[in-house]
Amino acid sequence: MNNQEDTLVLLLAGGVGSRLNILVQTRAKPAVPFAGLYRIIDFSLSNVMNSGMRHVGVLTQYKPLSLMRHLGTGEPWDFTGRSRGIKILPPSTGFRDSDWYKGTADAIRQNLNFVRAHPSKEILILSGDHIYEMDLYALVEFHRSKKADITIGMMIVPQSQIHQFGTGITNDEGRIVEWEEKPKVPRTNLASMGIYVFNYDYLLKLLAEDKAMVDFGMHLIPRAITRDNVFAYPFEGYWRDVGTIQAYWEANMDLLKDDPEISPENWGIRPNLESEQLLADRIPARFTSGSRVNRSMISAGCVIEGEVVNSVLSPGVKVGPGSIIRDSIIMHDCSIEEGAKIDLAIMDKRVKIGKGSVIGKGEKKDIPNSKYPDHLYTGITLIGKEAEIPPGTVIGRNCIINPWCKQNCFTDNVIQDGATI
Repeated sequence: MNNQEDTLVLLLAGGVGSRLNILVQTRAKPAVPFAGLYRIIDFSLSNVMNSGMRHVGVLTQYKPLSLMRHLGTGEPWDFTGRSRGIKILPPSTGFRDSDWYKGTADAIRQNLNFVRAHPSKEILILSGDHIYEMDLYALVEFHRSKKADITIGMMIVPQSQIHQFGTGITNDEGRIVEWEEKPKVPRTNLASMGIYVFNYDYLLKLLAEDKAMVDFGMHLIPRAITRDNVFAYPFEGYWRDVGTIQAYWEANMDLLKDDPEISPENWGIRPNLESEQLLADRIPARFTSGSRVNRSMISAGCVIEGEVVNSVLSPGVKVGPGSIIRDSIIMHDCSIEEGAKIDLAIMDKRVKIGKGSVIGKGEKKDIPNSKYPDHLYTGITLIGKEAEIPPGTVIGRNCIINPWCKQNCFTDNVIQDGATI
């Protein structure tokens, strides 16, 4: 057994992710499509695979079915065979809401049978909803070199964002001496990435001390730093928590930069192509005479007759003649009919945009969504899964069209800024 195999990986993939709004109405946050071919969880799974770790437990909870289908046997990430494996771990104590995971530590505590069945030197705890590339084995080696009880992946973030994270103040050796969870008035710009390495026996002892302590950032980490060796592992690469509509859109747009920090192909990120019906059912993308594409990602099976600018298109998207798509994310098998104009939108799977419709009308972007002003406030309009926009409809900024809305949902052909249908 090599040193990588001495680490058990637990991947937290059960969060509701409510700030992604209708994108998580039918799926868990880690199962949301990203960068055309991928799902968000593919990044964490591929990092584990590329770091040589072989045993993974995926803790699911909220709307797990699409995530479970995507994970399958784990074969796309080499988690099959006698000496490796991936295991889906749903909440196991009961069926009531009160039996669901109450926090990150409680989630691990509810799965101690799995942990005890896989004794190891360390337990590596990851989140399934981050976009990044990391050599996780280097993190584990850092943990061992410091003789740490806990090591936390941490990075510098802008002061304007620090209130979203757990924060740590370190001494000259990198040991964390103070901790604040989501501080309103931060004293540091060093933020937790939600990546933890625990010594195996130490974590089991910590979880047994007090079952009222249900969250790492809120409870266990503050206790541990007062008495034990807790270190910060400095990370300087690309990392983004895509837990908001704005962050999700920005991360997709980062793919399109001339010199992108993010490159799933160069990072060795693997999708489950068979779960996305790409291997057998998709032909190469086709571009007809008169079509135009500029700084965009176009996936297999797309047919482009119009214009696509600075946008990410998942497999099977049809863009009709005279249509224009700008600054948008269009998921699988959407159909944009002739003459439609899409500007600053995110469309879930199998949306149909009628002939001559406009999504993202007008220059004003300062009217937030009336129901979810904290979710949509920069002009992005969301179109839910399998919605059908009638021909000639004009939809403004920061709007939400709910999944499965058909033509009878629209009583007017003009939808004002900030409206929800």
